[in-house]
Amino acid sequence: MFPQEFIIFFHKHVKIERLVIQSYFDLVHTEGQLQNEEIVAHDGYATYLRFIIISAFDHFASVHSISADGTVVSGLV
Repeated sequence: MFPQEFIIFFHKHVKIERLVIQSYFDLVHTEGQLQNEEIVAHDGYATYLRFIIISAFDHFASVHSISADGTVVSGLV
């Protein structure tokens, strides 16, 4: 069942300051409670974000939402 992966595409090149992932894939074992994992990015620039889930406490992962806070650096050409 693992690894599982997905890619997010931004329509502009962005500087990412913070990501919040809401999921059921148990970064820490919590018996089915929805989790919020916050990642602070220092000097994180991206047009694509690739997420790879290599293992979990269950047979599958369930990502419910991802929010990215940051600023637009440039548009795509």
